[in-house]
Amino acid sequence: MMSVECVRYLDNPLSASRTAPGAPRWPSPAYSGLIGNVLPEFLSFSRFPPFPKPESTAAGQPFPSLSETHAYLREFASPLFARGCIRLNTQVLSVDELEGGRGWRVHMRCYRNAGFDEVEEIWDAVVVAVAFYDNPVFPPTPGVDELRRKDLGRHAQGWRGPEGYEGQRILVIGNANSGNDIAAQLATVAGSVFQSIRHPNFPGFPSLPDSRIARVAPVKEYTVCIVDSLEGNIRHVVDAHLTDNTVIPDLDCVLFGTGYLPFPDFISVSDAEDKLVPLVSTDISPPRVPSLHRYILYAHNPSLAFVGTAVACYTPLTIADICSTWLALAWSGAIAYPTDASTLLEFEQARLEAVAAGRRQMEAGFSNATEASSLVSYGVLGTFEEEFASALREEVVKARPELDEVLPRWNPERTAVREAMFDMKRAALELERERTRGTVAQ
Repeated sequence: MMSVECVRYLDNPLSASRTAPGAPRWPSPAYSGLIGNVLPEFLSFSRFPPFPKPESTAAGQPFPSLSETHAYLREFASPLFARGCIRLNTQVLSVDELEGGRGWRVHMRCYRNAGFDEVEEIWDAVVVAVAFYDNPVFPPTPGVDELRRKDLGRHAQGWRGPEGYEGQRILVIGNANSGNDIAAQLATVAGSVFQSIRHPNFPGFPSLPDSRIARVAPVKEYTVCIVDSLEGNIRHVVDAHLTDNTVIPDLDCVLFGTGYLPFPDFISVSDAEDKLVPLVSTDISPPRVPSLHRYILYAHNPSLAFVGTAVACYTPLTIADICSTWLALAWSGAIAYPTDASTLLEFEQARLEAVAAGRRQMEAGFSNATEASSLVSYGVLGTFEEEFASALREEVVKARPELDEVLPRWNPERTAVREAMFDMKRAALELERERTRGTVAQ
């Protein structure tokens, strides 16, 4: 079995000069000062020591820092690396299904100091755990493409902190975790900060009100304007036209906290005529990795599997833990699953129908034609997390009763604890704000 995955920490520009000529780089989306919003107990892997209590816990900040999270992941991966189970400096160029579904041809590029080697291997099964945060999504608002061409529109994936935005007029799109964090950091240095939202904050994305951040309506169009041209030095700014018919003029930049598209475009599968075709395409609606049973098994050939396609949930690491445990037991024969594609596809169809019904219900409650929240989508577990994960856990424990004591649990009591994290995060933010104000006052 081959697993395609990666873990990224802070991006180090100096590393570019130390990589092999022509080697690709995937800059880390992490930034200095990043603090998590999930408690350590929900970041711990089963059959591995619990996530250590963050150093800041005693000071009222029980959520781990980026460095603490990275250290835990490195410690978890170290034994696997020592046994040769993890290859570094390796780029998977393609994963192609063999004729008749008899395995997978994996084409890789292994980078060395002097260049790279092309490698091709045949595997019986492949797990894909990447490509879920590599493809940032921009809204289809008129004018967005022009913003991006002129570097006036940037995605949260490239955020490295507020340095460089001093005194500028900035519009932030979105009020999920990234949008809220970016707006809060900008408020300390920017001249004006606007945050465009479609819906009030979801409780799972806690943030504090800030008089320096102006909440505004959704944007219906962007226009790029030239404000001066001295000796050929042309400066562009953005006018944001809002759905309430107001305009925010002379913006220096628009920052998009608008999520990601799971898009592993390096995978090709056999169609009905046994010809290789891309697994994913931009034509798939709603956007998703298609034909997955329980977000894990590819229905038309279950020797291809995914971990991480449910890209947003309360506790992503424990979801990955239970999904990978279930998958290992399913592939080993300890857990039975349907073998015909039509039955395997029933899960996807049921989820699509449930999500569509949820969006209709949400939109029916609006007084205007506001679109349902993007949190109500196929790739977001949301309130379905408890039902989804507890069902996987039940099958795992039935096959391996000894895992009952080490696997995380999903039930109403544990869901209440997970949801209580949001109030704890808000309290930590308030404490940090008061601490900062006290420091400034001194």
